[in-house]
Amino acid sequence: MAAEEKLNLEKRTLIDFEAYLQRIEYRGPLQPSAATLKQLQLAHLLAVPFENLSIHRGEPIVLQDTALFEKVVRRRRGGFCYELNGLFCALLRELGFEVAMLSAAVMNPESGFGSQFDHMALLVTLEQRWLVDVGFGDSFREPLLLDERQEQVQGARAYRIDVDGDCFTLWQRDRHGTWTAQYRFDLTPHDYEAYAAMCHYHQTSPKSHFTQRRVCSRATTDGRVTLSGRRLITTGGDGQRQEQELRDESEVARVLRQQFGVVLDR
Repeated sequence: MAAEEKLNLEKRTLIDFEAYLQRIEYRGPLQPSAATLKQLQLAHLLAVPFENLSIHRGEPIVLQDTALFEKVVRRRRGGFCYELNGLFCALLRELGFEVAMLSAAVMNPESGFGSQFDHMALLVTLEQRWLVDVGFGDSFREPLLLDERQEQVQGARAYRIDVDGDCFTLWQRDRHGTWTAQYRFDLTPHDYEAYAAMCHYHQTSPKSHFTQRRVCSRATTDGRVTLSGRRLITTGGDGQRQEQELRDESEVARVLRQQFGVVLDR
């Protein structure tokens, strides 16, 4: 990082975003550009896991920048969409990006699209508009052009964004050619307060999939590693899966530490 860029960043921050950049092991440019945005999103996905461990430990999730910074950066934890995209939004703003929090309704294959504020995604406006997301688990690794109607290929997958009036729908094509809707959203900007009710629901309702099973998942350079319950799942770039059932909670703690850098009691 150039000394001038570092100085300008320090002047703007209310919390230690230099530590945030170290947390995601980011050493690239800081000027607001599409290239910077792509590198930041990928770095975040590789370093910070998508996880719901707080819910299963009875730890309340506080949607506030300093609280999320303490959890994700200082305690080196992950989080789910409201936490990860919320804090990433704060980082992008500090770097000078124009960014808005968006409400999204997630597709359930059995029941269709869920409720508004079921998910938080981000809109970044540069010369073009970009859909940004570090909190949806196994999804697009680089931001997507919002106004591109053709498919946008990323590795063995592709994505497209359909538009119907004010409503946008994100679709994913898997390596077998099957298209599946991911979530539906509009471009109304929101703040943390708008997500509070659904965040509470996902922490407490037995109907929420987040309360049903603990999960911790992180992108790797060529695939993904996921802890689901006591099952460790490793997926390679070729789509091949390896699964291992862990014996006990001590094994779970070891995997969390070694694969995700997560130590729950610190």
